[in-house]
Amino acid sequence: MLEIHHLHCGYGHRAVLADIGFTLREGELLCLLGPNGVGKTTLFKTILGLIPRQGGQILIDGEDVAHWPRPRLARWIGYVPQAHTPPFPFRVRDVVAMGRIAHHGLFASPGAQDRRIADAALDALGIAALGSACYTEISGGERQLVLIARALAQQPHILVMDEPTSNLDYGNQLKVLAHVRRVAVEHELAVILTTHHPDHALMYATRALVLDRDKRHAIGEPEAVITESYLRDTYGVATEIHAITRRDGRRSHLCVPAVG
Repeated sequence: MLEIHHLHCGYGHRAVLADIGFTLREGELLCLLGPNGVGKTTLFKTILGLIPRQGGQILIDGEDVAHWPRPRLARWIGYVPQAHTPPFPFRVRDVVAMGRIAHHGLFASPGAQDRRIADAALDALGIAALGSACYTEISGGERQLVLIARALAQQPHILVMDEPTSNLDYGNQLKVLAHVRRVAVEHELAVILTTHHPDHALMYATRALVLDRDKRHAIGEPEAVITESYLRDTYGVATEIHAITRRDGRRSHLCVPAVG
């Protein structure tokens, strides 16, 4: 699906990240973890084609995307920004239908099939009842789910999400992440998302890519790369990572502050 080989990212002659490499398949969720200023957004912009790569390859379905036109790239990659409030009070269903622009062009109006796809995206996230609501009047958690629904209506194969739980309360964080994990599996999407919370990656990701303050990186299973030493060296805090057994018998890992 998505293959990144020896990718170098930056702006002009200024290098930000070097020699990034990973693959991402359908149904996988890759969490990108690291402090502010280490290049997470730069990596996203490079993958999305918003800034040119400085070196390396980005392959989708085995083909280098360097010369793909933007409409073709938009049909493969969906982007979910941090929650925002638009200047106009659109209905939720209209916001989601905007995801169909990738298939018809900027000034085309969505047709009946597009609206059916938008309604299906709302239903997939359990928010069909919000279809007629005003987007500016729903809660932050609901707005984030609407942005995800808009990306699903785009019918991409890869979903890139920029801190989808930022500014959400605890309950909405868990709801959004659970929906994202479920959608990745059910819709066979390859998902990349950024987070500042180690537990998000430990509990929901299939793999994690961690960046430290020196912009070194490691990728692997979350519990293998999100370690107590990584968190201490990167964030300057002492933590403990514990393996737990849930009530349903599944094993998970949680990060807690060290005491004392």
